Amino acid sequence: MTTASATSLAVTRLRLTGFRNYGTLSLDLAPVPVVATGPNGAGKTNLLEAISFLAPGRGLRQARLSDIDLRLPGAQERPVGSDGWAVAATIETVHGPVEIGTGCVPPDEKRIVRIGGAPAKSQSALAEYVSAVWLTPQMDRLFADGPSGRRRFLDRLVFGFDAAHAGRVSAFESAMRQRGKLLREGIGDDVWLGVLESTIAERGVAIAAARREMADRLNRACALSSGPFPHADIAIQGTLEAWLDAYPALEVEDRLRGSLAESRSADSENNKAPIGPHRSDLHVVHVEKGQPANLCSTGEQKALLIAIVLADARLRAAERDAAPLLLLDEVAAHLDGDRREALFEEIFELGAQVWLTGTDQSVFSSMQSKAQFLDVRDGQANLL
Repeated sequence: MTTASATSLAVTRLRLTGFRNYGTLSLDLAPVPVVATGPNGAGKTNLLEAISFLAPGRGLRQARLSDIDLRLPGAQERPVGSDGWAVAATIETVHGPVEIGTGCVPPDEKRIVRIGGAPAKSQSALAEYVSAVWLTPQMDRLFADGPSGRRRFLDRLVFGFDAAHAGRVSAFESAMRQRGKLLREGIGDDVWLGVLESTIAERGVAIAAARREMADRLNRACALSSGPFPHADIAIQGTLEAWLDAYPALEVEDRLRGSLAESRSADSENNKAPIGPHRSDLHVVHVEKGQPANLCSTGEQKALLIAIVLADARLRAAERDAAPLLLLDEVAAHLDGDRREALFEEIFELGAQVWLTGTDQSVFSSMQSKAQFLDVRDGQANLL
């Protein structure tokens, strides 16, 4: 079996407790690609979701923490005596192995995070050690559905280069919620509203700037790519981004702060500020066709997504000395033979630990000597 680069991120030990359909699970792994196969409903996506919680965020399903508890077949309520769920892992990083644990204990909806055995102040601390990018069947409509999913997708890519981005997004969203609550309740505390709006302006402009920089990085990486995947042209569209094109960042902060103060009355009814990174959108064009991604076929949209993820992984491998963890759920089965083999080849060249799922093991036959295979059935995963 070929080993991955020593600097690649890789899960080498994984322990699950009370997670979805896994009562307990213990896996010791090599730092190479992992292929998980088995019937539908066996728990393959649950396995990827558990790994996604090793990075900041709400996981690849964006689920409520209480909904992740162990669920027995047919059960609708929390099992009697349930103590919540936990994910523990050893991650190989550029700084050596790191022990990470996370989970939720009822009745709290608060996520607990431990790094190296010590409690972390927040889940944002995970971004300093782990970055993960995923593609799931639910993301097939990323370009056709609303912009919130596209913003989350881009933010996930930014996390891999800028660990502070997670904290900025969290602080921005918290300040927005607090401001919205004050406005809805008619509490006209100008001093406190001013403090919140300053936080929103500072964090909001920083978020927009980080996203624009990420789009520029991806454009350069996509332009240099070769092979059967399409080239993507990526841009961030919104009023805030237009301001950043025309004015210095500090002036944009002042403009946003002024806009928030002027829109308080309207925002108390609409519950959303009219300008900010929460209004921006990720715009992608299929370069070869000169067509916006949302007008491309389903297969072309999937190929564009994979092209962006691979470009991001190449960037991290080159600039950060480690490709991210790649979680690709049911991706290979929907690619033609050339694109499937091109995907596998690039994964091996990157030295990335990718987690691939599928129902048909034969789809991954060309990876047989270079990956480790898991047989997933009824909430159990066993190395083959």
